[in-house]
Amino acid sequence: MRPHPQAILFDKDGTLFDFGATWNVFAARLLGRLSAGNVALAQAAADVLRYDLADGVFLPDSPAIAGTNREVAELLALVIPRAVEALEAIIIDEAARAPLVETVPLGPLMDTLLLRGLRLGVMTNDTFDVAEAHLTGVGVRQRFDFVAGADSGFGAKPAPEPLLAFAKAVGVVPERVIMVGDSTHDLLAGAAAGMRCVGVLTGMAGPEVLGPHAEVVLEDIGALPHWLDTLKH
Repeated sequence: MRPHPQAILFDKDGTLFDFGATWNVFAARLLGRLSAGNVALAQAAADVLRYDLADGVFLPDSPAIAGTNREVAELLALVIPRAVEALEAIIIDEAARAPLVETVPLGPLMDTLLLRGLRLGVMTNDTFDVAEAHLTGVGVRQRFDFVAGADSGFGAKPAPEPLLAFAKAVGVVPERVIMVGDSTHDLLAGAAAGMRCVGVLTGMAGPEVLGPHAEVVLEDIGALPHWLDTLKH
């Protein structure tokens, strides 16, 4: 029998926040800002990001879904004549102002998990400052013992190092940590760290993509308490 979980590490975008509702709007604003009305430039930028400009949605194979801000900036620099550093700064600025749509009411859910004695954290391939702004903006930052971004010094998913940093920070062995995410980046990182992996369907990946890498695939993080209850039997 596997040891019962003592901590949960969440991805941010597509897990805590609905990916489409939040980041499709962000992308439209970003491309509008970068193209400044140049339709051809907007289309070229959308193409490298695999964003459907007509429908206003990311395509499932978009490299921006699980990529870091630097990786997105490097892609945009292929078609937009600006320095990668300048593009990354614009991405971060727009990301900090992205409309936040919680996948479920986060405050009550996190309180429920805390009452079970679980330690909670967030690890995102977004930047630390944006993660702090988003979590603070919806009033849940204080529920988390650990928040890290791709720029926090631990690396980015799918590498396991940032996940192991969480386990170390909260004093829980990786085998007792659950990694919850909406992408294979999250789940591959969790497996490499020796953690239990849970997929959620509030991002762009379906169960056929997440299932092979997850112990269970849930509709959203709101199903976590019930799933945890099943582990007791």
